[in-house]
Amino acid sequence: MIDYYETKSQPITRLMVWEAYHVVKANKGSGGVDKMTWEELDKNRSQHLYKLWNRLTSGSYFPFPVREVEIKKKDGGIRKLGIPTILDRIAQQVVRVHLEAIVEPLFHEHSYGYRIERNPHQAIARANYLCNYYGWVIDLDIKGFFDNIDQKMLMQAVEHYCKDKWVLMYIKRWLQAGTVAKDGTKTDRLSGTPQGGVISPLLANIYLHVVFDQWMKIYHPEKPFERFADDVIIHCRSEKQAKFMLGQIQQRMGSCKLTLHPVKTKIICLKGSSTQAYPRTFDYLGYTFRPFWSKTKKGFQLMIAPVMSKKARSAVLETLRDMQIHKKRIKIEELARKLNPILRGKINYYCKFMPKETRHLWYMVNQRILKWVKWQKGLNLKKAIKWLRTKWKENPNLFVHWELARP
Repeated sequence: MIDYYETKSQPITRLMVWEAYHVVKANKGSGGVDKMTWEELDKNRSQHLYKLWNRLTSGSYFPFPVREVEIKKKDGGIRKLGIPTILDRIAQQVVRVHLEAIVEPLFHEHSYGYRIERNPHQAIARANYLCNYYGWVIDLDIKGFFDNIDQKMLMQAVEHYCKDKWVLMYIKRWLQAGTVAKDGTKTDRLSGTPQGGVISPLLANIYLHVVFDQWMKIYHPEKPFERFADDVIIHCRSEKQAKFMLGQIQQRMGSCKLTLHPVKTKIICLKGSSTQAYPRTFDYLGYTFRPFWSKTKKGFQLMIAPVMSKKARSAVLETLRDMQIHKKRIKIEELARKLNPILRGKINYYCKFMPKETRHLWYMVNQRILKWVKWQKGLNLKKAIKWLRTKWKENPNLFVHWELARP
């Protein structure tokens, strides 16, 4: 009989490993430097998971280096991800579940990133509410945050909350595992925690909880903020206060071996006058917060509201461009099945606030579908429009965005 609660020198049960396996598999993801796929793992699943558990419990588990992958950022830059092997991700999930149960209740109530029952919409809603009462905002951008976390200070922060030696031992090994580039070059990691690992977001939250959240709670409790991972918004009442706070935060980050981005970190004047020119809008989590005049019972008042940002709009259109849907020789129902999951995800995220402001995007999506009709049916523009509108009348729910912008 298999005892899933059996432990050895480290208090890790086989059940913990199996539960971690199911969580990691549900999130999918590619393999690491060992090139093991999910299909290969599942052929001998029991054997692989038993071996992983045996090594974790005996203390003989050592992770592979992470596989470096470059992805494009919305601003045109490159973000480097570190992809662990599948078995390493399962091991990280085991530690994450244990550590998260300890630190999650301690985190700041207005930290929203990668937390249980927290999401970006909550951070955006709170920022929207406060922006209408505080005329000034500090938009913080930590330069290369994940790459520049001081590993020694991070381990001190983790140890402060968790005394389990096996947790500290494995986290230290993951931090020091190194990186393998696309050309096969291995690099030792002396600082930071690679984005892409299962446990990296939790470690980042622990670090910023100590570096920023708790510091703000102790020294500046009257200044509200929202933090989603390393995206931070601080609300101030005046230009003088915003300047003072930015200076204080720069000093605090410097003492913790982090640097604010000199260009992306900004003071924003949402309402009122100022002694110098400041931006009047800012982007946060894919939304642009901007002022507009709204008619109320007391007359017209200047209000702040989040709308889908231009960068986010461009990213959606770029995704559709890369799909080259106008060249697909398929039925329109099949095209809808391919597009709807993508469109539904964007609608659910970007239409949470001010959905009417996204109409131009859905109009552009309709233009791409119209281009497909012209290509597929060999019709001119006028006849293609008529054909597509006929399809809309027959089935107005064929494409999920048609409820926001009809063809």
